[in-house]
Amino acid sequence: MFVVSCRPPMAGVSPVSASSQSQPPFPTPSPFSFSVASTRLSTRPPIYHSNLILRFLALVLSFISALSLAASSSKKNSPRPSSFADHSELLYCFVTSVLVFVYSAFQLFKGIYDVAQRGILISDKFSDYMSFILDQVAGYLLISSSSVAILAIQQIDKTESILKAVIISTTVSFVAFLVIVICTLFSGYKLCKRISW
Repeated sequence: MFVVSCRPPMAGVSPVSASSQSQPPFPTPSPFSFSVASTRLSTRPPIYHSNLILRFLALVLSFISALSLAASSSKKNSPRPSSFADHSELLYCFVTSVLVFVYSAFQLFKGIYDVAQRGILISDKFSDYMSFILDQVAGYLLISSSSVAILAIQQIDKTESILKAVIISTTVSFVAFLVIVICTLFSGYKLCKRISW
């Protein structure tokens, strides 16, 4: 006995795959698919991650700049011991490096907190204005301290032990200035986007 089917046969499709095409497959649950950190990191634009890297770089460079001056003044076994506190220009460079270090540490902490937590430490609007203004102040302080340190290098006697540390501190301070300039451009970009909304 023959059974006649009213439905036309589907060429090359098995009954199992035909039934699975009509219903969407169920997703396999994963304990890592709804992680707070992964969803927060994926929602942030890449400019935030670049900003965090630059803030960390400014933190390290300002620390090295201040440390090179402080470490050179502790060497008392050189023929002509001197300290950065003996020169007002170098004291200004040291204070500037410490201030930029503290500011970069704050910005880095705020950025990591904003990415790691689902909230914000400071409102975005206030943070954009504050970052734009304080980045410019930090950049001005760094470039002015580097130019003052160049004058101090010319006045320091070549036999003094602090000369090499001042050269290192000035070079690193100038590189930190370039990093802060890039941070200022990012802050200005975020501020312009906020104003244009």
